[in-house]
Amino acid sequence: MAEYIAQGIESVAGCDARLRTVPSVSNVTQASEPEIPIDGAPYVELSDLEECAGLALGSPTRFGNMAAAMKYFWDGTATHWLSGTLIGKPACVFTSTGSMHGGQESTLLSMMLPLLHHGMLLLGIPYSNAELMTTTSGGSPYGASHWAGVDGNTPISEDSRKLAIALGRRLAETAQQLQQK
Repeated sequence: MAEYIAQGIESVAGCDARLRTVPSVSNVTQASEPEIPIDGAPYVELSDLEECAGLALGSPTRFGNMAAAMKYFWDGTATHWLSGTLIGKPACVFTSTGSMHGGQESTLLSMMLPLLHHGMLLLGIPYSNAELMTTTSGGSPYGASHWAGVDGNTPISEDSRKLAIALGRRLAETAQQLQQK
């Protein structure tokens, strides 16, 4: 999904997406991953928050909530909260679940909470995106989502793909508009 969000961002002239991930945490809330990921996107650094014009935040759903590793990352951003680094920047959220009714919308809402505390401007998906009315696999006005199935191998539906791209494009267009002011 992150790649589709990035595709939407990069469909806007002058906008580039930067994919990042957070390290896993152990059950005693300690970083348990190597300093550099073995594969995939690099780990997010606090400087990424300073440098971004907008933020798309994604997490798998864990019992209707964002993953512990994502929460752990946001719990470490108090310095940026105090300095107002993210105030006024646009943000959106996205998720993927293993079960059809596994808490997609509550996960999206849980990810919005730290963004609101940071003073970010939250963007959803407006109903002008017709796929919101036809999707049977994910997506809501709160953000993009995907039902990945119990084994995590269910391909993203065409509706969910279009909604993720539209959300990324909306984020980039909003960031551009805000930077022009």
